[in-house]
Amino acid sequence: MRQRAVLVMAALAFSLACNKPEQSKATGTTTGTAATTAPAAEGDAHELFKTRCVPCHGESGKGDGPGAAALNPKPRNYTDPKWQESVKDEDIKKTILYGGAAVGKSPNMPANPDLDGKPELDGLVKVVREFKGKS
Repeated sequence: MRQRAVLVMAALAFSLACNKPEQSKATGTTTGTAATTAPAAEGDAHELFKTRCVPCHGESGKGDGPGAAALNPKPRNYTDPKWQESVKDEDIKKTILYGGAAVGKSPNMPANPDLDGKPELDGLVKVVREFKGKS
């Protein structure tokens, strides 16, 4: 049980670390996944998915990312057509912004408040929707 708790905490720490911006020592500018500038939202959404979501949800969206093994409950499988039909875009947005615990889901899902009001949030919803029915 203690080993499982350590694995969960490690996965959560990894996930949270992916959400922190990096500051360049040479230029003093902020870069990384939580940068304050918003380039092309759709392309950025795919990049955000790779850095923030893939560790748990996997590249294929099946909930089989490298951190998923240590998580209970397992991350959402975005390829499930029944789930896709049952959830509204607004629900996906809330989960992304506020994290799982805030919407009655897994507390392992971190919040991403830096995306509030940014086009990348809508882009991430599109990315999640693109997995529907893929095997």
